[in-house]
Amino acid sequence: MDHWDMADGVVELPDGRRVRGTGLRRPRGEVPLPDFAVYLRGRDPRVPGREYRWVRWRDFGLPDSTEQALAALREAHSRAESERVEIACGGGVGRTGTAMAVLAIMSGVTPVDAVAWVRENYHRRAVETRRQRRWVENLAASLAH
Repeated sequence: MDHWDMADGVVELPDGRRVRGTGLRRPRGEVPLPDFAVYLRGRDPRVPGREYRWVRWRDFGLPDSTEQALAALREAHSRAESERVEIACGGGVGRTGTAMAVLAIMSGVTPVDAVAWVRENYHRRAVETRRQRRWVENLAASLAH
């Protein structure tokens, strides 16, 4: 399968995997469909004809289940090695940026540096709330499992 080109929202992680971050409210444009997606929403977006994992995660908040979120993001990270993977919330900044910071950690960035990394490489306002920043910084123990 084709990997992502460096299209809108595509980030190359430190380990070379590419993942596209976006918002479900944005028009898709000329970007190809993902092979797999993780949707971070308060409700299941029910996207037909696409393989995805839904993580219940309300706007400006944290995932209802850290365990479920990490499982979905581990799968996304693994599949990004050979497939087009997309991470999306409503606007593509806060929850998506937070998830992209977790993927950066999975790729070798330290939890303390992950928010700065994702803001430099994905979106300057990624990880919108103080709670989201703390959650990312405190993930080291959870990611060791």
